[in-house]
Amino acid sequence: MSMEAKAIVQKMMEKDAFSQWMNIEVLEIKAGFCILNATVLPEMVNGFNIAHGGISYSLSDSALAFAANAHGKQCVSIETSISHTRPAKIGDVLTATCTEMNRGKTIGIYQVVVTNQEDKKVAIFNGTVHISEKEWE
Repeated sequence: MSMEAKAIVQKMMEKDAFSQWMNIEVLEIKAGFCILNATVLPEMVNGFNIAHGGISYSLSDSALAFAANAHGKQCVSIETSISHTRPAKIGDVLTATCTEMNRGKTIGIYQVVVTNQEDKKVAIFNGTVHISEKEWE
């Protein structure tokens, strides 16, 4: 029997140094769905003094991983892409909402929408995962 979604994500977060560095907070998790947030810190900006694209990408990637793995089978991403729609600044609270679009036996397709504290879209991320036979324990 597979682990519950919250336990899986907790286990993943314990070993996920990058998500810990970003101070990612899990707001909601269930099989195929996840909401995370993180605040843009001064060390997360690029030369334009806006959040480095890797910040919204990494937040989205974590949301993808948690939503996909929350079903109980271990999954890894095999293709991802992101479109940045507006800049994020120091102090912005980014919320990533991951929704499962389709899940088959070995492939899952997900979309993550990243918004700021004003509920304005910052990025749209699409991801495909490989679903293994290995269950979380």
